[in-house]
Amino acid sequence: MAEKKKADAKPAAPKKGADKKAGAGKAEAKPAGDKKVAALKGTPRLREVYFKEVAPQLKERFAYANVNQVPKIVKVTLNMGVGEAIQNIKVLDQAAEELTLIAGQKALVNRAKRSIAAFKLREGMPIGTSVTLRAERMWYFLDKLMHVALPRVRDFRGVSAKAFDGRGNYTLGIREHIIFPEIDYDKIEKVKGMNITIVTTAKTDEEGRTLLALLGMPFRS
Repeated sequence: MAEKKKADAKPAAPKKGADKKAGAGKAEAKPAGDKKVAALKGTPRLREVYFKEVAPQLKERFAYANVNQVPKIVKVTLNMGVGEAIQNIKVLDQAAEELTLIAGQKALVNRAKRSIAAFKLREGMPIGTSVTLRAERMWYFLDKLMHVALPRVRDFRGVSAKAFDGRGNYTLGIREHIIFPEIDYDKIEKVKGMNITIVTTAKTDEEGRTLLALLGMPFRS
């Protein structure tokens, strides 16, 4: 009789909510950085402008035989020098955080490549912060720079068209990083400057200048 009762016994019903708890770990597990990837979904507006409008105009103007000869932007580098970091490392930490906000990508710390006694600088000391943007992040940043940040410069009359390096690459100096909408003026301790270098595949300055002008860079006339 004992064996029969044991055989007829029904398995215990699972506790209410047990299945949900068991599967909770799998449901919530997501690859790191999902939020950042989600924020970049979609094609950047300026990238579409380049392929639909700018590239055809460049091909016609310079009579390129092959579409691969048409100049394009390869990367954008943002560099912020922080000399005070020699005495106060917190200044550099703040600069890196602010540059990260502006670029939408984590900024790296730059270190001195050699020692300079006159400046009390030793090799390996942190002296600045920088970030290199490519692909979608590059396009998003350029669009913001040209159409949002630069027009916020006081008494803005355009940027210099002479800051090319002879090979179609352009470097722009920004005196106040507060022109970028991500920076809250009330929360910063000091206004900082930065250099922005736009690297292109153009072979001449004329080609590089035309490329940026067609994209919307407000060159001074």
